[in-house]
Amino acid sequence: MKDQPQRLNICVVGLRGVPGVLGGVESHCEQLFPRLQALTPDYQVSIVGRHPYVPPEQFSFKGVTIVPLPAMRSKYFEAISNTMLAVLYARFVGRAKLLHVHNIGPALLGPLARLLGMKLIVTYHSRNYEHAKWNRFARAMLRLGEWCAVAAAHKVIVISKSMTEDLKRRYPRAAAKFIFVPNGAPDFSSSVDASDERALLDRFGLEPGRYILAVGRLVPEKSFHTLIEAHNSTGADFKLVIAGRADHDDAYSRALLAQAGDKVCFTGFQGQRELGALYRNASLFVLPSTHEGLPIAALEAASFGAPMLLSDIQANLDIDLPAACYFPVGDVEALRRKLLQPHDTYRVDHQGIIRRFDWSSAARQTKDIYAEVCAAR
Repeated sequence: MKDQPQRLNICVVGLRGVPGVLGGVESHCEQLFPRLQALTPDYQVSIVGRHPYVPPEQFSFKGVTIVPLPAMRSKYFEAISNTMLAVLYARFVGRAKLLHVHNIGPALLGPLARLLGMKLIVTYHSRNYEHAKWNRFARAMLRLGEWCAVAAAHKVIVISKSMTEDLKRRYPRAAAKFIFVPNGAPDFSSSVDASDERALLDRFGLEPGRYILAVGRLVPEKSFHTLIEAHNSTGADFKLVIAGRADHDDAYSRALLAQAGDKVCFTGFQGQRELGALYRNASLFVLPSTHEGLPIAALEAASFGAPMLLSDIQANLDIDLPAACYFPVGDVEALRRKLLQPHDTYRVDHQGIIRRFDWSSAARQTKDIYAEVCAAR
C-alpha cells in the first residue's frame, strides 16, 4: 500500500478574519481560499484571524481552518501585533512550510518568516501609505513594509495591473517576483427571499430603484464626504445609502454619521445576503474613493448588474468601464452633475466583468504560484 502524500501546511496572515468580516482584504480571502483549498486536497490552508473579529475558538470554514489570535485594539498596532503572533504560530504550532501575508503593513514581519525557514508569498493590495488615516510614522512603517515584501518574499501577488507595472518600474531588480492576479467578482451563493428583501428595504425606508448605494469602511480614502455633499446638492428625492462602518471610532467616522437623516442612510455593516439585496435594488452604485487597490465593492456591484459611477483613480480605471461611468476624483460639482443624469446611463457589461475578474481563475493561478515556490530550493 502506497504512503499517502504528506499535506502541505499553508498559513495565511495579515487580515482580520473570515467569514463576514468587513474589509477588502477580508472579502478577498473569503472568496479565494475556500476555492484554493477545494483545488488542492494535498494542501491544508489555515487563516489566522484577529479576536474579536472571529470567534474565540478555532473553527472550519469551507475546508479552511480559521485560527483566532489576539490583537491590540489600536488603529496603529492591531495588524502588526496580530501578525507577529501569527508568524510564530505558523512556524511553531501550524508547522507551515509556506506563509502567505496580505498587505504591506503585515509584510514588515516577512524577514522574520524567512529567518524561521518558511517560504513567503505577499499579496500587495494597495499603497496603504497613501491613505489619509495614517500619521507620518505609520506611513514610514508602511513604506518599510513594502520594501520588506519586495526584499523577503519569493513572489509578490499584485491585485491590479497598474500597481504591478508601478512596482516593476520602482523595483526593477525584483520585477520577476511580481505577478498580477486580479480580484474576482464575488459569487454571493445565497440571497434573501422576496419577503426578507422587502423587510430589509423597509427597515431603512428604501424603495427599489429609488436609492443610490455606496459600500465600504467609513475612512477618508473612501471619500464618502464627497458623495454626501454632491448628493445633498442635487435636490433629488433619491436617498443615499452607505453600507459599512468604521474599523475604529474616530473624528472622521463621527462626522460622517452625524450627516444621517432623511436623505442619507447609514446601514452599518451588512452581510453578503443583505448586501446582495441592496445591490440588486439600487438605482446606482457610486464609489468616490481617492485610493483603492482593485475595489471588490465595485466588482460586487457589477456582478449584480447595478449601474456604476466611479472616481477616475487608476485602480477604478483598471476595471475598464465606459468613460461615462467615471468622474474626476474629489470633484463635487462633476459628481453632482453625474448624479442628476438618468442612472441607466451608467449601465455596464456585467457579464464581461464577471468573465474578466474570476475568483476560480485567481485560485488556479495562486495554486500554481504556491507549487512553483514550494518546489524551488
